Amino acid sequence: MNKFTKIKEVTKGSLADSWGICPGDFLVAINDVEIEDVFDYYYQLDNLYVTITVANEEGETKQYAGEKDPDEDIGLVFEEGLLDDYKSCSNKCIFCFIDQMPPGMRETLYFKDDDTRLSFLQGNYATLTNMKEKDFERIEKYRLAPINVSVHTTNPELRCEMLNNRFAGKIMDQLKRLYDSEIEMNGQVVLCKDINDKDELDRTIGDLLSLYPQMQSMSVVPLGVTKYREGLRHIEPYNKEDALKIIAQIEKWQSIAMEKHGVHFVQASDEWYLTAELPFPEESVYDGYIQLENGVGMMRLLHEEFMYALECERIHPFIKKKNTIATGKLAAPMMEELSAECNKKYKNVHTNVVTIRNDFFGETITVSGLITGKDLINQLKGRDLGDRLLIPINMLRSGEETFLDDVTVSEVSETLQIPVVIVKSSGDCLLKALLGKEQGDL
Repeated sequence: MNKFTKIKEVTKGSLADSWGICPGDFLVAINDVEIEDVFDYYYQLDNLYVTITVANEEGETKQYAGEKDPDEDIGLVFEEGLLDDYKSCSNKCIFCFIDQMPPGMRETLYFKDDDTRLSFLQGNYATLTNMKEKDFERIEKYRLAPINVSVHTTNPELRCEMLNNRFAGKIMDQLKRLYDSEIEMNGQVVLCKDINDKDELDRTIGDLLSLYPQMQSMSVVPLGVTKYREGLRHIEPYNKEDALKIIAQIEKWQSIAMEKHGVHFVQASDEWYLTAELPFPEESVYDGYIQLENGVGMMRLLHEEFMYALECERIHPFIKKKNTIATGKLAAPMMEELSAECNKKYKNVHTNVVTIRNDFFGETITVSGLITGKDLINQLKGRDLGDRLLIPINMLRSGEETFLDDVTVSEVSETLQIPVVIVKSSGDCLLKALLGKEQGDL
C-alpha cells in the first residue's frame, strides 16, 4: 500500500463517513483504477457513480459504492496532499539556492523538489528534466495547467551546462509539445552574469514569446548569491549599471510583445528595480500580476492595495500607535513610503522602518522572506521599538510561527519585550496592522 494514501480524517456527515471508512485506512482504488496521486483521485471522483476500494492496516480490502454529484467532496483527508512522493531534482544547477544553504539546518530545507504537479497545485517551478513520456501524457489527459517552467536558457548546450544535466537541452521540444497540446505555461529565467544574459537572454525571450499564448508570461530574476558558495562556480552579483541594462533589454522586448500580442509578456522581478535605483513600473505593466509568486510586481501591488485601503478607511480621531516595521532591504523603501502616507491621514500613527541586514545568508540577500529570527533579534535589541513590532508573514514557515533558523515568534517577542504582529501579504492587511485594527482596537 502507498503510504501517502493513508486516510488522516473522515469528514462527519460525508459520503465516506456514511460508508464507514475510518481514519487509518488506506485508499487503494476508485472505479477499479489504482490511485497514483491526487490527480487520479479527483479525475475518478468526477463521476455520478463511484466505487471506492479501501484497505485496513492488515491489508484487508472493502468496497463501497454510491451516487454523488460530480463536484461533491466525499470527505476524505489524507496524510499527504499529493498522495504520492515528491519528485526530487536530478540537476546540479550552478545557481541553486539550496546548494548555498549553511550546514546544520533542518533536513526539509535541503530537499530539492522538481515536480511539475506542484506547478499546478502550489505554483512551483520545474525544469522538466525528470519528465517521462507518461508524465506528459498525464498532463495532457488531466489538462494540468498552468505548468510553471524553470527555463533559464533555450540554448541546448548552455542549458545542459547551467543545469549540469546532459538531458536538459531538449527544453524547446518539451515546451513545443505542451504548446501543441494547448497547455498553459509560465517561464522563469534565473539570470547569471556573463552566462545566460545579454544575447542569450534575447534568444530565450524570443523563443518563449514564439510560444504565446500558451506560454502566458516569463520572468527574469537575478541569481541570489549567499555567502555559502564555497566549492561552487564563481558568479558575480549584478550591480546598478548591469541592472539598468537588463531593465532596458526587457523593456525592448515588452514593446515587441505589446505590438504583437497586446501584452508585456516578459517582466523583471522587483530586485532589478531596487538594484537599478529605479521606481517600480505602473500596475498595467504586470499584465494582471501573473508572475506575482515569483517576486514580480509584489511592491507595486502592495502600493496599490495600500493606497486604495487608505482612501477608503474612515478617520479615527482617537487612534494612537507607535510601530516598528522590520523588513528586508528590498521592501524597506516601500514600507517607508506607505508609512509616511498613513501618517499624513493619521497624525498620531508613527512608524519606524528598520532594514534588517541579512547576516545569516549574506548582505546580497535582500528579501524579507530569508530573514532569520537571530538576525531580527540581534539587530533590534536595545532599540526603542515603540508599542509593537510588525513583521511580514513571509519571514515565517508556511502555516507556522517559526523563522528559517527555527527561532519562534514567541522567542522574538520575549527577547525584545514587545508584542509581535504578523502582517499578511496585502496592502489592506498592512494598513490594518499600522492602525492596530488586527487586534480589534477599532
